[in-house]
Amino acid sequence: MKPACIASSGPVGEVAIEILKPYGDIVVAKDSSEEALLQILEGAVGLILRGDGVGSTKVIETATDLKVIGRSGVGYDNVDIQTANARKIPVIITPGANSQAVVEAALTFILALCKKMIHWDVQLKQGNWRSRFEQSSGDLEGATLGIIGFGRIGRKFAELIRPFGMTVLAYDPFVTQETAHELDTDLVELDELLQRSDFVSIHALLNENTRGLINKERLSLMKPGSFLINMARGAIIESLDVVHDALVNGPLAGVGLDVFDPEPPDVSHPIFKLDNCLTSPHAICMSKGALAKSFKMMAEDMAAVLDGRKPRFVANPEALG
Repeated sequence: MKPACIASSGPVGEVAIEILKPYGDIVVAKDSSEEALLQILEGAVGLILRGDGVGSTKVIETATDLKVIGRSGVGYDNVDIQTANARKIPVIITPGANSQAVVEAALTFILALCKKMIHWDVQLKQGNWRSRFEQSSGDLEGATLGIIGFGRIGRKFAELIRPFGMTVLAYDPFVTQETAHELDTDLVELDELLQRSDFVSIHALLNENTRGLINKERLSLMKPGSFLINMARGAIIESLDVVHDALVNGPLAGVGLDVFDPEPPDVSHPIFKLDNCLTSPHAICMSKGALAKSFKMMAEDMAAVLDGRKPRFVANPEALG
């Protein structure tokens, strides 16, 4: 019989390796596909799913010794929760570990697009000094930011943006007006948020209600010259086609995309040829500090499960009985 191990869909930090060392070596798959994971599950008492790692029914059922699944993030749409529950396998998540990094990344996209950083960089390097008289950058002061999803990350973004002198709107059917007002934020319906915002930043979880939430019709509601940022899940936007159309034909002046559906995306899509589409391979918020916090939180709770103790952050508490 193969010794116990921890299977992982991707590399993990030293802090996680150290915490989980008593339960076996961490074995990393050659990639995050289902096929690659299936090859390393023998003896796996723990499964770490990084990024788009696949926690499918087949993966969970094949891992006959599996006792816990760890997600180095808060989303768990890539895990078959029903199968995990059937086997009483808790799915560990790390809420808040990367909140600061996510909102810093969203602000980076907004500033880069609004201030035309890529454009000015190209113009100068091409020797076009006179370009400074041909266009001008935008402003955050006096503009309106719309936040879709006002959970831990959305609220932190409202706090971060306060010194910029912006009006902040939020859409979240699970948040009260009182909670929003505590952060100088107006809670509004989604269509109103899209119509009033100069910048829209998505921070919602992906579920049956948010899948395809931003579609062609809703994009048409946005203000001419507005910007869209997605730091949540790619499938919250209906498709790259509708975003491309909104960039080429209006109303969008620019987009910042860190997430896609599927991942990785097909980079032959015409949207990737537009200089007002800034992208990141689901990586812009993977700062050193955020990763260290996430790995530590995940590993500590995985260790708790393997020791028979109660973990802190579980996506499916029903699996704990």
